[in-house]
Amino acid sequence: MKRHGRRPGGRSGWPDGGGRDGRSAAQRSAAAQHGNPAREPRGLLSAWPAVVAVVAHPDDESFGLGAIIDKMTSAGAMVHVLCYTRGEASTLNQTGADLLRQRARELRRAGAALGVATVALLDYPDGRLAEVPAAELAAHVTGLAARYHPGGLLVFDDTGVTGHPDHRAATAAAVLAAAPLSLPVLAWALPAGIAGRLRAETGQPFAVQPPGRLDFAIRVSRARQRHAAVLHASQVSPDGACPRSRIPRRVLCC
Repeated sequence: MKRHGRRPGGRSGWPDGGGRDGRSAAQRSAAAQHGNPAREPRGLLSAWPAVVAVVAHPDDESFGLGAIIDKMTSAGAMVHVLCYTRGEASTLNQTGADLLRQRARELRRAGAALGVATVALLDYPDGRLAEVPAAELAAHVTGLAARYHPGGLLVFDDTGVTGHPDHRAATAAAVLAAAPLSLPVLAWALPAGIAGRLRAETGQPFAVQPPGRLDFAIRVSRARQRHAAVLHASQVSPDGACPRSRIPRRVLCC
């Protein structure tokens, strides 16, 4: 995971439990990239009472952020998902569904399975999010922050994890919105070993983050994440990056 912006004053959170199995990785903040990043003591993650998760597509909240969303909601946090597109450009669509409607239903069902409080689904074109002015995208984050008063934002890292330009645009918007609000941004990131394994298993271009940019790891459960992922039925495919049988047991994921 990657930290952008400022940390809240408190350091309470969940213990990582030791070891590497089932953990999530975190990266340092953008604000700390030219200095020594603050280290999370013993892998503890700040217990934000409210969180806004900013994603590009339906299923990003489950395949990517599902384990950490589950961990946050299980600890009592109110997680609000902002999704910019309806994922209508997906080439998977194993069910032959009307993706505009089907993926909206899948997102809401998966969000409910993860304990998400609200879902805001916007209508930006799938695959073209990077063409939208960053300030326009950031305004949606700012609006939700004003409504829900989150302790921080949750996103993919600045590589987009798979390199998808929509992922990168969503994260850039979150970081842009967070700066004037002094909100920390926590991002899912992959170390070299995990990224390499996923590339080998799926053929997808998972991006690597070097050890120096990883702040901490937390232990997570995969049960609700797996259930939420299966609810994205139109996207479950043997050729997809994260089919139901390949949500890895050891991937560093949040």
